[in-house]
Amino acid sequence: MTDTTTDRLASEVRSRRRSLGLTQQDLADMAGVSERFVRFVEQGKPSVQLDSLTAVIETLGLELRLATRTSQAARALTGPARDPEAPQ
Repeated sequence: MTDTTTDRLASEVRSRRRSLGLTQQDLADMAGVSERFVRFVEQGKPSVQLDSLTAVIETLGLELRLATRTSQAARALTGPARDPEAPQ
């Protein structure tokens, strides 16, 4: 089974909430979102509002980072690697 970004996010949020001894309702109240939203994040639901997700993540003291992918799929988007000494 491939661990998707959504699955990893769900796991990290759930783990951090539990380690802080918070219920889903506690986290929801602190982040200013609904308990249902927290539950959806922890279940890895694919469509969540970014501003609400950011509030949950920041409340837990977590950070969401973006980075350039180096995977084969990302390389395919940029095209094949070019030899700088190859004729143009």
